[in-house]
Amino acid sequence: MLRPLRSLLTILALSFPLHGEITPADIHFTRQASKRMVFDREQALPLAALDPASIVDLPVMHPIKRRAGNAEFTLKDGKLMIRGAGVSDTSLWFSGFNPFATYELELSAWDGGSAGLEFVHEAGERLRVELVFGKGTITGLRWGMDKEGKQLFSGEAAKFSPIPADHPVSLVVQMCAVGFNVYLRDRGEIRLMGRADIVQHLDIRRQEVFRKMSTWVRAAGQDGVYAVVDRASAALTPGIGQADIRAITNEEGTPLLDDGRLWFTATTRGGGLPNPAQGVFSMNPGIFDPRFEGMIVFDRGDGLLRNELASHLFFDRPSGEWRGWTVAFSAFGDPAKREKKEILAVRSTKDPRRGFSIMNSKPMELVGDYEDPHGIFDKASGKWRMLLCQNVNGYKAAVFESARWDGGFQRIAGPADSDSTGTTIQKVGGGELRALRQRRPQPPRLFLPRAQAHRQA
Repeated sequence: MLRPLRSLLTILALSFPLHGEITPADIHFTRQASKRMVFDREQALPLAALDPASIVDLPVMHPIKRRAGNAEFTLKDGKLMIRGAGVSDTSLWFSGFNPFATYELELSAWDGGSAGLEFVHEAGERLRVELVFGKGTITGLRWGMDKEGKQLFSGEAAKFSPIPADHPVSLVVQMCAVGFNVYLRDRGEIRLMGRADIVQHLDIRRQEVFRKMSTWVRAAGQDGVYAVVDRASAALTPGIGQADIRAITNEEGTPLLDDGRLWFTATTRGGGLPNPAQGVFSMNPGIFDPRFEGMIVFDRGDGLLRNELASHLFFDRPSGEWRGWTVAFSAFGDPAKREKKEILAVRSTKDPRRGFSIMNSKPMELVGDYEDPHGIFDKASGKWRMLLCQNVNGYKAAVFESARWDGGFQRIAGPADSDSTGTTIQKVGGGELRALRQRRPQPPRLFLPRAQAHRQA
């Protein structure tokens, strides 16, 4: 199982010699700062936005679909006004659809009916998440999916406390590959209101499905509807927290320093398995400024984009490819329950660190309850060494070896006696540091001190 990391940490290595061989016992660490990102708006990577203040021609930029009644969408004072009398059911096109994105609808006034987000598939399925309004009050939050008038499932937030229309509120829908989470952003606080998996009704991971989906702002009511929309957005976000930190390295395990920043992968949390996704982050090593840079999904060539996790990525200098290993946690989302948890080899010719990236993946004969792969190429022996957590009455570290990076691994040490999930193999100290100092002021892109060690994350 994934072990949640409650915050991102900056760790400073102290008191190790500048010359001679460095051993793990020579390194001392002290905690300097911590941070947890929770749908941070300043960290969001935009996919689409509905900004009423910048709309020039509403019907052209955001076409309207009217199913019933006469609800009107108009622009006034930099806001989108929704108003209708009697029976109404009207939607305004907002954006396309990404099964790993976070969607947010910001409201500043409401009074009757309902308003929310609608995700529509061309084949007829419609997923709706909406706030229900009373007289000047939000009285509930509900969701459901239907197809051609038949309801496939429904749900609602339990024990909902009414919210008066005296301050803005945001509806946040986090898509999680096989399902979604629903949150409210209210007075600066984000609260989980509910979640549901939908893969048994519609597998939105399928490229043939999500490419035919669109996102709408919907308003409806039996006795009228009124709502004021300040903004809507679709973005890649760092989720509700981060876990499984792995430095991005070269093939020999030296961490990547690019644009003055260290780069690392970390799981973006989305609830339990299989809902999280693989995020990419960076940080200036001299200060504490962790920054969400992108999201990676994985393609096995079967038509699905998968949210595998706990990846170690490296830039393979001889081939010029980005490569690595990941854990097939998407197996837990298989509606037929036929897929197996395993370690996958991943690769890409495109730099996957920024924005939305897809890496090809394939099995590598490590099927079973393995987690947290982290590997290096040992130039002296010509072998690839991989540290894994293997479930042997608890997740315990074991070392595997192969002549190939993408298969053929056999265990050569371990498993350890104690639980040790999240272990890593890392190079620190030695000749690399001296060589780096000699080469300045033209430093290489890949560096840190050099010697092999591993420690529990």
